[in-house]
Amino acid sequence: MKTLVIGASANPERYSFKAANMLLAHNHEIELIGTKQGEIAGHSIQTDHPQFKDIDTVTMYVGPRHQPALYDYILSLNPRRIIFNPGAENEEFEELAQEKGIFSEEACTLVLLSTGQF
Repeated sequence: MKTLVIGASANPERYSFKAANMLLAHNHEIELIGTKQGEIAGHSIQTDHPQFKDIDTVTMYVGPRHQPALYDYILSLNPRRIIFNPGAENEEFEELAQEKGIFSEEACTLVLLSTGQF
């Protein structure tokens, strides 16, 4: 299962950094998009919008104010689900995703991984 972390940061204090590392520790493939280039565990953080293939899950670490510019891009990847982590909840985008048949949930990726619910 490949997960795209949106809002990825090379700062070890950020939850997106922790989530990327925990995804890898649970044997998930990852792709990373952020506002600044960098890397997490040898994986480059992209600052553009590559057309990744086979994205199962998008996990959002971007606040709702900055999400509209990402709507079309994320929907074009046709993920199975989008996880809106705390602070990233966005009812408008959740509805758009559901209209496209994409499951969305407000949850914490770290908790989902820790409890075997990811």
